[in-house]
Amino acid sequence: MKKTAISLAIVAVVPTLANAQDESKALDLYGKANVTFQSADEGEGSTTGLKSNASRLGVKGELPFDNGLTGIYKMEYETDVDGEAEEIFKQRNIYAGLEGGFGQVIGGKFDTPLKKAQKKVDLFGDLEGDIKSVITKSDNREANNLQYSTPSFGGFKATAAYISHGDEELTDSEGAPLLDENGNVITRDNGTSVSFAYDNNGIYVAYAFDQDVEANDWNVQRLVSQYNIGPVQVGALFEEQEKPDGSTQDGWMTSAAYKINAWTMKAQYGQSDIVVEDAETYSLGLDYKMSSAAKVFAFVTDETAANDYERSYFGLGTELKF
Repeated sequence: MKKTAISLAIVAVVPTLANAQDESKALDLYGKANVTFQSADEGEGSTTGLKSNASRLGVKGELPFDNGLTGIYKMEYETDVDGEAEEIFKQRNIYAGLEGGFGQVIGGKFDTPLKKAQKKVDLFGDLEGDIKSVITKSDNREANNLQYSTPSFGGFKATAAYISHGDEELTDSEGAPLLDENGNVITRDNGTSVSFAYDNNGIYVAYAFDQDVEANDWNVQRLVSQYNIGPVQVGALFEEQEKPDGSTQDGWMTSAAYKINAWTMKAQYGQSDIVVEDAETYSLGLDYKMSSAAKVFAFVTDETAANDYERSYFGLGTELKF
């Protein structure tokens, strides 16, 4: 009850603070409400209901300094519009840092460079067809994250993050600490995530890799490409995951979108062994843009995999941004 009261107080005060700011972008209140009414069949019969798809509320800002540097920050929280969550807010990307001619340095909890490297290739992000469902395990948001991004050099940009896991202990499926051959408790290794990207004239290409982010001695590589020309966008993603025993699993997906006035038709297909064996997924969608801040949409997603894994979804939704 106490946490709820504090959260409501923050929501009430933030708009007042935002209206009091000048045009220096010291405080920018933003958010997104994305809600679908959908039918889901996950192997035990069809069910219907409302779902809040990573709806969020946040504040971000820039604070220019006299020495040419700019202080930057972001505090973003997910909220369930359907009202089912026990917590009003759940932490998303939160960071603070500095920006200037040298590039950008931020620290906090936020998406890794490998996750961000996908850009907008995933056309069904936050919906049932999100690549996190069966394509990848590596769209991570990590705490204790220190990241540096270079300035853009003719469209080329590099980003590197160091993720400290401190003295976090590894445990087995029953929660007992894992021990090495000498009887010492095994702790998490610190991780790194790096991306290299080119983004210019409608062409986007990126390569990213993670080391010890998902778990100790897990390595992940991701290659992404996207091309925009007029009303057409096409994209593809390939990912390989290597486990400590040397075994590898991979996955890939491709997507396409075509805009006609206020309408956007979308299609996405992928295969992967990373999340579940022999997974296959496809999604089709249709968006209607009512304004720069609002749209309505429909989607259908179907997923299959080994061991009689079958899931299908159909949804109608609306998205409002501010």
